[in-house]
Amino acid sequence: MESSSRSENVNKVFYAEGYHPIQAGSIDGTDVLPHDNAVYRALICSSAGLYDPFGDPKVIGDPYRTLFVGHLSHYTTEDTLRKAMKRYGRVKNLRLVRHIVTGASRGYAFIEFESDQDMRRAYEVLISSNNLEAHHSIIDDSEVIVDYYRQQLMPGWIPRRLGGGLGGKKESGQLRFGGRERPFRAPLRPIPYDDLKRLGIPPPPEGRYFSRFEIPSPPRRESTDVDIHPRERKRGQKDEPGRKNSFREREDTSKRGRREEKEGPSTRRPDYPHDHRQQHHKRHHHKG
Repeated sequence: MESSSRSENVNKVFYAEGYHPIQAGSIDGTDVLPHDNAVYRALICSSAGLYDPFGDPKVIGDPYRTLFVGHLSHYTTEDTLRKAMKRYGRVKNLRLVRHIVTGASRGYAFIEFESDQDMRRAYEVLISSNNLEAHHSIIDDSEVIVDYYRQQLMPGWIPRRLGGGLGGKKESGQLRFGGRERPFRAPLRPIPYDDLKRLGIPPPPEGRYFSRFEIPSPPRRESTDVDIHPRERKRGQKDEPGRKNSFREREDTSKRGRREEKEGPSTRRPDYPHDHRQQHHKRHHHKG
């Protein structure tokens, strides 16, 4: 059965459900050891919990309505970008990231739309009248890419400045995989979970298979009655007593349920400690 499933997936690609620095540096997502200094630095930051995705004071707005736009021309201004994005929906906020000293554009921006539907339209839907799509559209003679707001919606995300991120140049040795522009290739061999367990190495997260012409949908808002949004919860603050599950726990439980309904129970062994950040924190806490 395992061989038949592997033969069915040989011409497919797969996307990780969570971010893992080592997996993002692997062409098929099966690497278990860092292959360059940047990946090693990202792994340290991830294991030690040095990055807080909700700690950036410049980040505003709703992440479920925010779109990342990259590969922008350095001549593109806020007005030009807003005009281009208004074709897909109502733009509420726009932040073109600029160099803190020179003020020059750094080639990427974050667009918050008025609704979840507007954001998803810009992310994945073709406008039938003009057959126009935001991804790979041309703005100021530059072919741009769009993606959902991974900083706050992808578990375990580590930014490029800490060695993580996606994309990269071959000559720098910092190739990154896992995004819609550069998905993982279908693994030619299974991840050796038994060997990893014996060596005490946490495995990378599993992925979902898609055809080469499909892309995964951005994360959906689980419910509208969430009591506290993750951005509003103070760092280190715990849920109130009596609350059944936190926002992230409800989100993870829902995703796991949908995955098991579609693909069956996970093949990962339940006794394997796959959350390496939690294990690292426990070991560090006991040493102290």
